[in-house]
Amino acid sequence: MTTSEAVNRSQVPEAFDEVADRYDLMVGLNPGYHAHLRASAQVLVDALAAAANAAAGMAAPSTHPVTVVDIGCGSGASTRALVQTLDVAGLDYRLIGVDGSAGMLREARAKTWPANVSFAQGRAEQLADLPELGGIELDAIFAAYLVRNVSQRDDLFTTLLGLLRPGGTLVVHEYSVAGNRAATAVWSAVCWGVVVPLGWVTSRRTRLYRYLWRSVIDMDSVPALRTRLRDAGFEQVRSSTIGGWQRGIIHTFHGQRPKRS
Repeated sequence: MTTSEAVNRSQVPEAFDEVADRYDLMVGLNPGYHAHLRASAQVLVDALAAAANAAAGMAAPSTHPVTVVDIGCGSGASTRALVQTLDVAGLDYRLIGVDGSAGMLREARAKTWPANVSFAQGRAEQLADLPELGGIELDAIFAAYLVRNVSQRDDLFTTLLGLLRPGGTLVVHEYSVAGNRAATAVWSAVCWGVVVPLGWVTSRRTRLYRYLWRSVIDMDSVPALRTRLRDAGFEQVRSSTIGGWQRGIIHTFHGQRPKRS
């Protein structure tokens, strides 16, 4: 496979392998990238904190740490955002980063992490089969820049719902411009004028970044993704967008598995 070939969804992990050693440099050139991840991570942490406060009023609240999975963790930027927000909240947690790219996981594991953070290789679609999860119910799942890379999104959300404990939280941080002409125009201009050229400068490869443009153009609209979440069984589904030039381009989606009656 040459670097000029197009990437399809099944080849995304391998395409990330090609640029893994330069990916942190690339995202570091994206203004607000890490702050946006922290903002979405805060939505997840707020949900966990609310659940912990509710549990505090029970006769026998759980003393176990919350378990959070970061699917599509890449080189660890989203994992770092979760660590920072979880630590500030003072929550006791176990955090597992999962990604399909061996190269990106290598970069993630090379960083310094607390002892309660670990990583595992696997595709989000097969998350239930990961031995590292050991059949445990998850308190929260974070998915940053992942969902648009999955063809069978309805199946993915159904799987994630089943992995969450009753009342557990899913937060999706994702691009979506469908139905928004202004956001689509800005996205295309930035991709072809900035992102693709920077991809060449930083890694001498552009096929992943050309795929990035197309994957966002083809991604569900915001209302369509909220509908997918509801149809999968999530409740309290809501979404918000970020500020700045990426307003209407990057969004945070929240859903909760229904509690037992």
